[in-house]
Amino acid sequence: MSADKRAIRRLAFQALFQLDARPDSDPAEIRAALHASADEGARDVSDTHVDRAMDLALAAYRDRREADRAVSELAPTWPAQRQPAVDRAILRLAFHEMRTGWAAPKVAVNEAVELAKEYSTEKSPAFVNGVLDKMLK
Repeated sequence: MSADKRAIRRLAFQALFQLDARPDSDPAEIRAALHASADEGARDVSDTHVDRAMDLALAAYRDRREADRAVSELAPTWPAQRQPAVDRAILRLAFHEMRTGWAAPKVAVNEAVELAKEYSTEKSPAFVNGVLDKMLK
């Protein structure tokens, strides 16, 4: 896994979380916040990383209904509205990556689990892994 793709994925996850939290937010403001974060040295990323991450997040956000439907079929007791917002963003991003070929499916699953370990609850990595593993099959 390239460090560039990992940095882009993390930024895309952050942007997707913000898009979900504030659907009326201006993508330009989110992009500016990601740039500011990178400028402050919070991440070892370039402007190109931020731009690619924002494009990835916006594409995943556009596919959110399809992702939510797929997850609901695989985990009917945990539809999107019941999931923690962090898990929902991770699942939507991984779904988009797998569907579009942005990352190999197994890589997308592994990276989603890593994001869940870092940003979500103790039980989230198992949930994310279980749902995405079912998607692979």
